[in-house]
Amino acid sequence: MRDRAMTVLNRPMGAVAGRSFGGYTLIEILLVTGLLVLLTAIAVPNLLADIESRRLPTSARNLRSMLTMVRAHAMYDGKRYRVRFPEEGELDPRGGRRQPIIEREDDPFGEPNIWNRVSEPWARAETFLRNVRCAEVRLGRPTLEKLMDRLRADKVDERLEALADEFEPGFASLIFESDGTTEWATFVVTDGPEDVAVEDLEVKDRIEVILDGLTGLMWLQRPFYDDELDMFKKHDWPPVLRKDFVRTEPLTEQDVLEISETAVRR
Repeated sequence: MRDRAMTVLNRPMGAVAGRSFGGYTLIEILLVTGLLVLLTAIAVPNLLADIESRRLPTSARNLRSMLTMVRAHAMYDGKRYRVRFPEEGELDPRGGRRQPIIEREDDPFGEPNIWNRVSEPWARAETFLRNVRCAEVRLGRPTLEKLMDRLRADKVDERLEALADEFEPGFASLIFESDGTTEWATFVVTDGPEDVAVEDLEVKDRIEVILDGLTGLMWLQRPFYDDELDMFKKHDWPPVLRKDFVRTEPLTEQDVLEISETAVRR
């Protein structure tokens, strides 16, 4: 037994049990490196594309969270708060022109309608991620008539003038009263080109954050296609699903019924 053990110990290292303990060859290192480079080349573009595709819905959710915070602070402080976007030549809290500006009416009796910027960290957080912005703020409860008039150019000018007071386009300010109530509002969030009109942006490039000003409930909803608006008009359905819906596939009647049932159960 001792002779056999000495024999094993005297063998060259690497000959035990037929295994080789030598280093990797240059070819093996090059093969592994090549595989890693190939996998990286495949995975990184997909990862970056996935990150880019999440910027728009993430920004829309950030906006909903910010509006919820403003409403909560208005009720807690017992003061009016205002949400607006930078005017010409004005910068937002992060030194740009895309983020919302949050203001408070600190002394409603001594200095009514004097709004001071809120400087707390929550009011200066990044709401819209890179390349995402708010393209429009519309005040007033969305109705089919208003939405269809906006989409059909031959009716837009005259009808919008008549509806301007109750459904204000552009960058209207949204005021939260001290009890948390406000007007209905629709924030159009997009990552589309800035030189393209809101109505001309592709559906996949827009998400609407719809706020029920009385209850404070909010939904993320993509714009409707023309055929969908016709379907809603046929059944006299309101154009607010009351449930998050951002997928771009066309809605069917069954889809709307299922979404409505889910919203009611909640």
